[in-house]
Parts: sequence; C-alpha cells; structure tokens
Amino acid sequence: MISTIDLRGEQLSARALQEKLPRAQVDVSAAVEMVQPLVSDVRDRGGAALRDQAEKFDGVRPENLRVPAAELTRALQELDPQVRAALERATANLRLVHDAQVPQDFVTEVGPGAQVRQRWIPMRRVGLYVPGGLAVYPSSVLMNVIAAQSAGVESLAVTSPAQAEFNGLPHPTILAACELLGVTEVYAVGGAGAVAMFAYGASAVEATNPAAACEPVDVITGPGNVWVTAAKRIVMGTVGIDAEAGPTEIAILADEQANPAFVAADLISQAEHDPLAGSVLVTDSTKLADAVRNEIAKQAGEAKHAERIATSLGGEQSAIVLVSDLDQGMEVIDAYAAEHLEIHTVDAAERAQAVRNAGAIFVGNHSPVSLGDYAAGSNHVLPTGGSARFSSGLGVHSFLRAVQVIEFDETALKEISEAVIALAEAEDLPAHGAAVKARFS
Repeated sequence: MISTIDLRGEQLSARALQEKLPRAQVDVSAAVEMVQPLVSDVRDRGGAALRDQAEKFDGVRPENLRVPAAELTRALQELDPQVRAALERATANLRLVHDAQVPQDFVTEVGPGAQVRQRWIPMRRVGLYVPGGLAVYPSSVLMNVIAAQSAGVESLAVTSPAQAEFNGLPHPTILAACELLGVTEVYAVGGAGAVAMFAYGASAVEATNPAAACEPVDVITGPGNVWVTAAKRIVMGTVGIDAEAGPTEIAILADEQANPAFVAADLISQAEHDPLAGSVLVTDSTKLADAVRNEIAKQAGEAKHAERIATSLGGEQSAIVLVSDLDQGMEVIDAYAAEHLEIHTVDAAERAQAVRNAGAIFVGNHSPVSLGDYAAGSNHVLPTGGSARFSSGLGVHSFLRAVQVIEFDETALKEISEAVIALAEAEDLPAHGAAVKARFS
C-alpha cells in the first residue's frame, strides 16, 4: 500500500533530498487559467455570478447569499450538545494561545530627542474561508475567527459553500460555530467565487434586497482546494492572502522505540483528509517500518474512509523513508518541511527543539496531529508543500501590520544630519540631503 524510499548511506544536499522525497503534484498555474473567468465574472456581475456558480458547482441556487441571522441562531440551538461542548473547550484553548501571541508596541530611543516606535495595527476587514468538500470543518471557523478576533480585527466575514442538502445554506455545524463566536456576517459562497467576492466585493448578495452587498476585505485567509488556491493567486496584490495551500501532509520521525500502532494511526488520520494527502514516515528502524506497514494494513481496512485512505497512502505523495540514523532523519525532515511533523523518538523534545522547517511540531507519543487540528489551542491552518521553509502558520500576526513611527526633534536631526547628507550624496540623490539642509538654512 505504501512505498519505501531507501536513503541509507546517501549523502545528499537539501535540494537533492527535496527532489527524492514524496509530495503531491498540484498544478496551480493550470487551475489559474480555468478559474480566471469565474473570478472576473464575480468582479463584473457580483451576486448574480455567485448564484450562477453555486447552481453549477454546488447544485443549488441560493436566493440570498448572506445567511440570515435567524439561521445562525437556529443552528447553534440545534447543535448536538456534545459537539457544542467540544467547540467551547477548543475555543477556550484557542483564545488563551492566540491572546498570548499579540505582540506589544515598543519604543527605541536612538538618542536624545530621537525615537523610533513600532505599532502593531490590525487589519480593518478580513474574509475567512471555510471549506465544504469531503468533510465539515467547524474547527476551521475557530482557527480563522479566533486569530482575527485576538488581533483586534473590527470587521470579519466568513464564507463556506452552499449545500443543496441544507437548502442552499452552509453546513449547520459551520453556522453554529460562527454563532458561537459572535460572527454575524456569513455567506453561502464557495470556491473561486468566494475569493473573488472578498477581493472585489459583490453587490446584490441578496436577491430580495438590491442594496445588499459584501464589502471588499483587506486579507483573505483559510484553507481550500486547488481552485480556491488558484483564485487566491489571481487576487493577491489586490488583497493579502495567508498562503497558497496545497494538499495536507504529515511527516513522522520515529526510532525503534516508537509505538507502531500510534504511528500508523497518525499516518492514516492524515490520509483520511484527501486522496492527495501526504503521509511520510522517516525512520532508521526497518523493524519499526515493517511493524507500521502491518498496522496500516490492519487499521486502514477498518476505517470509514478506507478507499480514500488507500488512495492517499498508495500515492506518490506518501512513503516510508529509511535513513541511516536519526541525524540523517533530521536532515530529511528539514528538507521535507512538513505541514505537520510528529517526533516519536526517545529524545523527542530535544529533536523538536533542533527542527528548522515545519508548520507545527508535535512532540512525543501523546501529541498527535489530531490534537492540534481541534483542541490544543494551536492553529491548524499551516504551510504546505514545503513552504514551511519560508512561511508560518496562521496566527494573530496574520491579521496585524507593523508600522514604524519616527520622531526626531530639531537637536536630534541636526546631530545626525551630516550622516544623512553624506549618504544622500553617495547615492546621487542630492535633494534628499537638501531636505535636511533646508531645516537649518
């Protein structure tokens, strides 16, 4: 079911390792060509285009794209009490962690009468996308909304695809999560059209009220499929985006002492997401590799989504990678730069501290990725496809801008004026120096 890549004894650069390691191949550029007309149509025709797209792709034509407040209230009232309690527990942990992430403004005294201040300013308005494909993701509502709320965003909107099963509304658990967090602006819009709606705004989002509109946002966040990713690429620059998300992935670094049942269960849990999901085990133990392979065969066959899991684990994006020792294993996982990295070794905490590239790191036998997906308090919107080498997961910082404020008095400017003038002349920009000289002429 799952292939093996043997790197034992090989001395490879990080780039060479990246080429050897398994990863799903997703052509976003090709998707951009297909998605561009959808994005342009929403920019030009607003709500009418969005209803046409919902009818075509979701099998339902919502009369009103904005979800009525009464539907949000009803969804929370009818929510399974056990699910509500779980969402409330997850919310408490997420708020605790994200409130602690908020950076503080600071002032640096460069000299007498000279200071540079740094302010952190929240985005005014953000659009948060919640997928609605193979699974239902109320957890994504929590991850996006709470990070934005902790940052101090004053206006936020959530969108999730219309569901024919629910009369053109998003899944009721999504609506319940929005109501639980106090989100009042929710849209039944999915795919590339949702991204376009947030980027350009959309008039007449309610067929019964021609004045109703979704205002453009400053940044769009939230995971989605390749069509959502392609639309984000198109609108990037008009608005900010969190990342170009690809298929989800897990890497596990494990030694001989690791529990093969735990390792197999975690590989399977990620494969459950999507046929393109990547599950990679890196180990120096052939004994563990064989035991994990046996556990996968046993556990995956009993899983609800066995066919999806088999496709994922059998795909080019999944493998068991054999290494000579754990030091080589560390080189492999840093080259792979997994969205989710688990470490199951005797020195897991020390290994975790030494990792350079990962979206999130889960340490030891009792910190599975599913914990972070839901209730640990960490954010599960993470960089994929190796982009953890240069980007971070979603957090409070995703909704903040750092602005520097420079304030010098006359004495402080005069004291540094010779340096400014000398550098201006060295760059052949004499008017820059003249702007300083003018203050003392």
